[in-house]
Amino acid sequence: MARIVIFRGLSETVKKGQLLDVSTNSAPSSHGAGAGEEFPPLESLIIAALDDDKAEDVTVIDLDGKSSIADTMIIASGRSARHVSSIADHLVRKLKEKGFGRAQVEGLSNADWVLIDAGDVVVHLFRPEVREFYQLERIWAGSSHITEAH
Repeated sequence: MARIVIFRGLSETVKKGQLLDVSTNSAPSSHGAGAGEEFPPLESLIIAALDDDKAEDVTVIDLDGKSSIADTMIIASGRSARHVSSIADHLVRKLKEKGFGRAQVEGLSNADWVLIDAGDVVVHLFRPEVREFYQLERIWAGSSHITEAH
């Protein structure tokens, strides 16, 4: 089962990159070799950029060993198509500025669902109703229940 981390309103701890383990069978707890394990730089940059642009309901799914498409999937929502488009544009620009190359982008013209392929990390940005319809978190969790970190 994939490790899933859900952020509702990013806290100072999360902004610093601390990884919390949120599985479908347990309450939120520290994960990994020790408390305070940090996200890799690419994930930290993406999470910080999403927070800066007021993305909502940010979810990080660890795909390492589960899929060959990426090591991590990050899912977030914008309040409207314009907000989703703006978040995507700023994120792609930030990735390039920080030396992570040119990310591949799909769906930007419509901005209902924008996919950003940053290599090791795939980011899905949705309008809330589109995200609810597709429910990617539930597909990757392999369960109909996900515990939320508050």
